[in-house]
Amino acid sequence: MKAVVFYGSADDAAAKAPVHFPAHRAWWQGFVDRGELLMIGPFANAPEGGAMAIFSTREAAEEFVRGDPFVLHGVIGKWTIREWNGALVPER
Repeated sequence: MKAVVFYGSADDAAAKAPVHFPAHRAWWQGFVDRGELLMIGPFANAPEGGAMAIFSTREAAEEFVRGDPFVLHGVIGKWTIREWNGALVPER
């Protein structure tokens, strides 16, 4: 089972994000290096904001959110962690 983090942007995220992005990226890179972060990125519709990340375990997702500079500095207004049963569809 995987864990998916859904982030909702704070109202002033556009102003705060550039300042905290280098620390945010360094934070997630550590999870990538340990094999715990499988995918991460913002949603395509910028006005709606938000992002998601897929982790190998719920524990990794919880650790990520607790220490993420985007959360700590108010770039993220709300977040949710959901457990996910991922499945691959074979190519035909």
